[in-house]
Amino acid sequence: MSRTITRDMTTGNPIKLILQFSVPMLIGNLFQQFYNMVDSIVVGKFVSKDALAAVGATSSSIFLIISMTFGLAMGISIVVSQYFGAGDYEKVRKSIASAVYILFVSAIVMGTIGFFASRPLLELLDTPMDVIDQSEIYMKICFIGIFGIVSYNGIAAILRALGDSITPLIFLIVASLLNVVLDLVFVVFLKWDVPGVAIATIISQIVSGGGCIIYAMRKVELIRIPIKELKPDREILSKCIRLGLPVAMQNSFVSVSMMALQFVVNGFQATVMAAYTVVNRIEQLVIQPAASLGAALASYTGQNIGARKIERVKRGLRSAVLLILVFSIIMFPVMYFGGEYIMRLFTKKEDIDVVRYGVEGIRITSMFYSCVGLIFITRNFLSGAGDIKITMVMGLIEVVVRVVVSMYLSKIIGFHGIFWASAINWFATAAFGCFRVLTGKWKNKSIIAGNA
Repeated sequence: MSRTITRDMTTGNPIKLILQFSVPMLIGNLFQQFYNMVDSIVVGKFVSKDALAAVGATSSSIFLIISMTFGLAMGISIVVSQYFGAGDYEKVRKSIASAVYILFVSAIVMGTIGFFASRPLLELLDTPMDVIDQSEIYMKICFIGIFGIVSYNGIAAILRALGDSITPLIFLIVASLLNVVLDLVFVVFLKWDVPGVAIATIISQIVSGGGCIIYAMRKVELIRIPIKELKPDREILSKCIRLGLPVAMQNSFVSVSMMALQFVVNGFQATVMAAYTVVNRIEQLVIQPAASLGAALASYTGQNIGARKIERVKRGLRSAVLLILVFSIIMFPVMYFGGEYIMRLFTKKEDIDVVRYGVEGIRITSMFYSCVGLIFITRNFLSGAGDIKITMVMGLIEVVVRVVVSMYLSKIIGFHGIFWASAINWFATAAFGCFRVLTGKWKNKSIIAGNA
């Protein structure tokens, strides 16, 4: 068996392994956020703040639909990582074969639902009439190209489960650079406005997904499965779906909470909507180190749980927590005092109020970066261990806290309540995740032992 780009994480220094794995993921995630941010920067700079608000108004609705495919990819990743850690390569191959069917069907179903539900979802969120038509077009185009994002996330999840975070990075960088070029061509030169950034996005995603699959098949023997063997294994298929659905539900809960927050945001003027869109883009960038560490910890935990190395799992967890707390302490003053300069990158000179509202929001949420970091660490750790249903509970907590707090505080303190809702939600969810980890119940949730 060739292991040219895979990595066994059951031996070696935990913190070194986690960093080696997470740094390429961090770079990749930054590029991914960069290519999301470029859409906002291009429409904000070259079209209008209404176009910026239109793009921002779609994020929670799009995530609600595609979260099912993300969850299923995570379920597949957990199964693959634990079988890989146990050295059962035949089961790894069967898991990958089953993944093809799961992801293909989910892409068709969710893409169809998303395309036809675009307008109703936007109306449900009370999206203002001056931006709803542009938002609908953006969403429909994105759902037409859903195979690109599903293909990339599926193969990336499998490769990371095998210890390879480099290959997904390479193709994500290619896609990000391509997206920048296409955004400028379609929007600045061809004047396609909001539809232009959507078309650029789906073309880039198709390139990254297709390229990553072709390259991985050439480099990883485990992924080179003959057509006659490319059939689902009923037992493994069941495990992948059983693990993936709670993660999908957790993602759905998170997206519902984001939609509820977007509903509150839409009750304000376009200026507040634009400010919220920019802050959301900035914070998605800031939390990428936590997301990367969390993903690395999930693969590390999965492999070591599969190898029955509990003490080694604990060492990895402690290392990840230390790293994320140090990062949060560093980022707080950077964002608190430098938020204005970052906000100006997304706006025209005359949009002073957008910048002011955004800075006030950043100064609230930046005090809670350590909490959002701990959410990623605990959630991914528990997922990697197979304690998957708890992540769904964490998602439910996000819905309840974010919805109740945002609706209540926005009536009392105005748009500041939007940002306090995120901050309080991060604190509550992180506290629950930490409590679950400390109970130690995750130790008996190994998938390959049949305890999920």
